[in-house]
Amino acid sequence: MADRITVEHVRELIKAGHARTVDDRRYLHAHPELSFQEHETGRYIADQLKEWGIEVRTGIAGTGVIAVLRGAKPGPTICLRADMDALPIQEAGGLAYRSVNPGVMHACGHDAHTAMVLAAGRVLHALRGRWNGTVLLLFQPGEEKIPGGASLVLKEGALKDPAPESIIGQHVTPELEVGKVGFHAGPFMASSDEIHVTVKGKGGHAASPEKLVDPIMIAARLLLTLKEEFEEWRKDRQLVLGFGRVIADGATNVVPDEVTIAGTLRTFDEDLRKELHAWLPKRAKEVCASHGGSCDFEVRRGYPVVVNDPGMTERIRMAAAEFLGAEHVVDMPRRMGSEDFAFYTQVMPGCFFRLGTGEPKKGPAPGLHTPAFNIAEEAMAIGAGVLAWGALRELGE
Repeated sequence: MADRITVEHVRELIKAGHARTVDDRRYLHAHPELSFQEHETGRYIADQLKEWGIEVRTGIAGTGVIAVLRGAKPGPTICLRADMDALPIQEAGGLAYRSVNPGVMHACGHDAHTAMVLAAGRVLHALRGRWNGTVLLLFQPGEEKIPGGASLVLKEGALKDPAPESIIGQHVTPELEVGKVGFHAGPFMASSDEIHVTVKGKGGHAASPEKLVDPIMIAARLLLTLKEEFEEWRKDRQLVLGFGRVIADGATNVVPDEVTIAGTLRTFDEDLRKELHAWLPKRAKEVCASHGGSCDFEVRRGYPVVVNDPGMTERIRMAAAEFLGAEHVVDMPRRMGSEDFAFYTQVMPGCFFRLGTGEPKKGPAPGLHTPAFNIAEEAMAIGAGVLAWGALRELGE
């Protein structure tokens, strides 16, 4: 194509639009909405896109938005994805743009993800006469809550007309310093499933233990047994079985009839995941029965493994090196955290990378999902630029 787009073009446009990107992020940060409740967020995004004259589809998975950017001629289709939802956390600190919604906060960087996809979209739209194909900008609801907005986007067929051949996403990462991006080919982020158990016995007065089938003691034995036997499954494999909630709603001298337990299961192997889904309930029921009790055991299937397509990941990595310099592109280890971006990687080639937002000179950055979480906003120029340049590279420009 004549007058070919260069990386310098993209850098200049990203720089020129950075103040707008910061404004977008700060507005979204100040007006967070919980999973599948992102009505105003979706409206804000759609209004901007319509102002640019871009085709907009709303109501995606309830509150999501898809923008369709068309190049000069037909060609490949690629999707850039951002998540929009916030968390039920009360924000700490005195930011001028802190959340105005009590108990709701963008503590996971989804405000920045959205602002960066908008920024990349502005660049691609400005250059639309000089590239071929289609770019979808997907602003997805409900990443933080099972069943995950990604699964609903796919279930309702929102990515079928046109169907993207590949998808790119990113996540802010405070432990990686500003100026760097990280990649990992293959299985990158773990599956995550919720475990909910009700241990049943026979409660009563704690002074008469001979009359009881104590569900507290059964639950204690169950937790220890599962954790000990799970070690056999963990040999030479990255797995997590963790329990974060145990409720025995009795009193000092009252043993309840039931104890409820909740936890998480994480793995990087979908076949092993299926095996564990079968083993855990079976073993739990055996342990409870051996002590005179019983249990209801539910595995609530969450997000699958994020699998970065090796070929695509290498291409986006190379694009990032062109945009930033190879010294700023690093290898990332696997992460036990989960992401519903995984659903997309089950049906199309995908690349999910990490964007450094930490400032080591200022000390350790507050972690994701904490009340003081914030990002270094200059990182958004990097994330938006890698998205835009990576999309152009995937389109063949």
